[in-house]
Amino acid sequence: MKTNRTTKQQAPGARNWYARSGKRIVDAAAASVGLAVVSPVLLACAVAVRLDSRGPVFYRQARVGQFGRTFPIYKFRTMVDGADKNGRKLTASGDARITRVGRILRKTKLDEIPQLLNVLRGEMSLVGPRPEVPEYTEKYSARERAVLDVKPGITGPAAVAYIDEEQLLASAADQESFYVNTIMRQKLQFDLNYCSKVSLLEDLRILARTGGGLVGLRFDGTAGVGPLAD
Repeated sequence: MKTNRTTKQQAPGARNWYARSGKRIVDAAAASVGLAVVSPVLLACAVAVRLDSRGPVFYRQARVGQFGRTFPIYKFRTMVDGADKNGRKLTASGDARITRVGRILRKTKLDEIPQLLNVLRGEMSLVGPRPEVPEYTEKYSARERAVLDVKPGITGPAAVAYIDEEQLLASAADQESFYVNTIMRQKLQFDLNYCSKVSLLEDLRILARTGGGLVGLRFDGTAGVGPLAD
């Protein structure tokens, strides 16, 4: 299995100062402040996960990051212990493996907060393409692999557009095929568009849309986060 890229290429959007240096400064500062501010929330979530079901509080999974390097992504555990070894990689709405507390954490996206640690470590950014598991990045075309030229994010244009992804998967007869051939391909188009124009304004727009999505607003992919035309 080969996921590492031997040559570091510069993404089109990496030519401006923000993409080269400023983004990392913003990420490190925001992650440090964010972890301090949300520490009571982190503690409450950790206690809830521990009391709800047996198993570790945190879930780690190998994801593919910038330049094809794998790293462990951190989340609060939202499924029964060992769920990834007893079932498919994809998780659809209504999956019996999801715990009671896990349903709340997934719906509110609180399970993603521990990824601020990944941001602090330099493995992720606040905004960028969502990192995939190696099994799926192996299915990327040469053009789609350009998303690996930038650091993955906690949120991103595809995450905003597909905030209801679990519901979409639940309605599919063949969830694996539907994800790989439809959802993943469309998400990659959103992310490729983002990679071509990384900027502070775009990141702030995506963060604002992420917040809006969590309170029920939905966006159609316009105003700067839409997919590229083939």
